[in-house]
Amino acid sequence: MNPEDRFPNLPLPMRPRLQWPDGKRVALWVVPNVEHYEFLPPVGARRDPWPRTPHPDIQGYGTRDYGNRVGFWRLADMMDRLRIRCTVSLGVAAFEHYPEVMKGCLDRGWDVMCHGIYNTRYLWDVPEEEERAYIRDCVESYARVTGGGSMAGWLSPALSHTLNTPDLVAEAGFRYFCDVVHDEQPWPIRTRGGQTMISLPYTVDLNDAVTNRAGWEAPDYCRMVRDAFTRLYADGETQGRVMCLAVHPYNMGQPHRARHLEETLAWIMGHEGVWQATGAEIADWYLAQHHPRVMAALEGR
Repeated sequence: MNPEDRFPNLPLPMRPRLQWPDGKRVALWVVPNVEHYEFLPPVGARRDPWPRTPHPDIQGYGTRDYGNRVGFWRLADMMDRLRIRCTVSLGVAAFEHYPEVMKGCLDRGWDVMCHGIYNTRYLWDVPEEEERAYIRDCVESYARVTGGGSMAGWLSPALSHTLNTPDLVAEAGFRYFCDVVHDEQPWPIRTRGGQTMISLPYTVDLNDAVTNRAGWEAPDYCRMVRDAFTRLYADGETQGRVMCLAVHPYNMGQPHRARHLEETLAWIMGHEGVWQATGAEIADWYLAQHHPRVMAALEGR
């Protein structure tokens, strides 16, 4: 299946009008990345997760570990104050290594999408059967540690990806997929097995870890967030949009950064036209209310 077949295109102005519940303009989902980075990952990995020094990279490991020890709790308290229900992008091993973090997420009613197992293991060039087994391990491990829980969405670790990933994720029962950052609305993905699956807009541009690696600090990140929201909110009057904020507890949970994020999220939440929802809620509403109209429009081209 070539990319054009998998990701059908219909220019946004030519699509059926998307309206969120109660006429909201922007569906906002906030995605803390809760991950575990191995101190000594396997030798010969497809990408070196610790390229700064020979292993072990104690500074790199310690920075990530800070996110689960301290930063997560600062962000969780922030989201409680703002009444935001997050969607955790979860490296499943993090719930095993940090059971208090798991309880903190589940007690708050946060949604969870799968982000692999460890954020030090990747899918590039993985053979199909090995990738299928990996995805099955994610599903079974999450059910085991949570006592039967399931995840609606998938984001590959480090957005590593093969040509088979959408098919295997759909086969495993996931409803939405975030590796393809190609749109401002949910969009159908065609799969080999014919399962219904959508791409849900995730973000790399408004991903705090990406901007921080580029040398931009929290005020820069939050200025970009405000600029993006201002544009999406205006455009959402005629065509509903999705805005995703991807934040990492080890980064935006730092004391010198957290204030900027909280002030920006409070400003966004002060707009009437915002539907603050989880990834599963956005995906399920779209699938039930709008997906049939989009498929009819694609068939009628």
